[in-house]
Amino acid sequence: MTEGVVVLAPLGIEAALLGRAGRVRRTGIGPARARRAAAAARADPARAVAIAGFCGALDRGLAPGDLVVATEVRGDGPPRPCPAAPLLAAELRRAGLRAHLGPILSTTRILRGAERARARDVGALAVDMESAWLAAAAGDRPLAVVRAVVDGPGHELVRPGAGLDALRAARSLWRAAPVLARFGRAAAPRRVLLAAPRSFCAGVERAIEIVERALEEHGPPVYVRKQIVHNVHVVRDLERRGAVFVDELAAVPPGAVVVFSAHGVSPQVRAEAAGRGLRVIDATCPLVAKVHAEARRFARAGYTIFLIGHEGHEEVEGTSGEAPEAIRLIDADEGVPALLDVPDPRRVAFLSQTTLAVEDVARVVEELRRRFPDLSGPGSDDICYATQNRQDAVRAIAPSCDLLLVVGSGNSSNSNRLVEVAERAGCRARLIDDEEDIELGWLEGVRTVGLTAGASAPGSLIERVLAALRGLGRIEVEERVVAHEAVRFTLPLEVRRG
Repeated sequence: MTEGVVVLAPLGIEAALLGRAGRVRRTGIGPARARRAAAAARADPARAVAIAGFCGALDRGLAPGDLVVATEVRGDGPPRPCPAAPLLAAELRRAGLRAHLGPILSTTRILRGAERARARDVGALAVDMESAWLAAAAGDRPLAVVRAVVDGPGHELVRPGAGLDALRAARSLWRAAPVLARFGRAAAPRRVLLAAPRSFCAGVERAIEIVERALEEHGPPVYVRKQIVHNVHVVRDLERRGAVFVDELAAVPPGAVVVFSAHGVSPQVRAEAAGRGLRVIDATCPLVAKVHAEARRFARAGYTIFLIGHEGHEEVEGTSGEAPEAIRLIDADEGVPALLDVPDPRRVAFLSQTTLAVEDVARVVEELRRRFPDLSGPGSDDICYATQNRQDAVRAIAPSCDLLLVVGSGNSSNSNRLVEVAERAGCRARLIDDEEDIELGWLEGVRTVGLTAGASAPGSLIERVLAALRGLGRIEVEERVVAHEAVRFTLPLEVRRG
């Protein structure tokens, strides 16, 4: 029967510090001993191999006691990638350790002075004398390489105070041992079920393209009120290109270009922008704009409007602003209040936030209709097609999964609803911004992982998660498609070409 992880450590002191990781094999120092140890360790029954010990820093940003988690190890042959490195580094950080991601260079001798500088120039973070040759022990098994910085630029090994630096490195290595044990327990071959559709919807693609085109045509800065879509990766990318995200228009200089987010804004915000002479480009999703139009229509007809949504969400704030005297918010989670008086029970209507779970809206509407038999609704379902499709896709795979991962940011309503849909189907589910949010403990004993992404999450994040999972063992990927999407929305005139 295979075991979790075997840890290869060059020095006796390193092996002793790593004892809590499980079975540790002392390999000896240098390339020759590393090659012999790797050949012997290939027969070890462990599911995964970890290499750990001390190292010298090449990057000046590293300090004694920091850990370097190798994204690849480089020696005298082809580099050996370590695709689980982001998972491992994040787990070490959650344990309170300073962990850095990057290449580790293995050399045949200790590097000093100018040699270290040249090694740093090729992009390696740290240097040792064994990892590249010990990596052969892994074969096709998952591999992790973690080294604790004991010296480096400005922290030479032989100098006053070096003993304290060595203690810092030793302590970090000791604290890393339980994380290596978790790496071994999480290592296993798996099946991954990909839900489809997933990731960006047409409204999100349109909103991002609007900001990109505004930057191209006007140059930075282009101001955006609120997050253009609720995803930290999208926001960071646009910030790097010159977008400036603000909470309110007061932070935008008079006359500047400002983009309204996909979630929409109230008429009061539009009036404020006009009063300050701002050049507005509206990225409101057309499906959200449809809800705004319905709110105005019902309000003009004298209806009391029950808006099903989440208090404080930008979409709800924008819709409420269209008819503040007529709209009453019904929290999608809490349901219909016990006391609900209206001026005319025969003139009541409901609308909903576009990103809610279909079941939640249906439950609230059923209760409202029980109390108000004349309840009117929108001309077509307010829940957007993309929300519906992504929820249906999760329902299709959740019963077959031990764990379902939803890629999306914590403030993304549609992503959070996907987690809830999976849990209602009896599947354990977790929301992650990217692969670094995956905790190794979640994967222990898990043989089938479901994977999807909210409508505001880039598809590239799915590929990053798959790469990290491959770092824990062979994966078999199967996509299950419940719908095909071909929806496209036109761009506003301000950024339309041709």
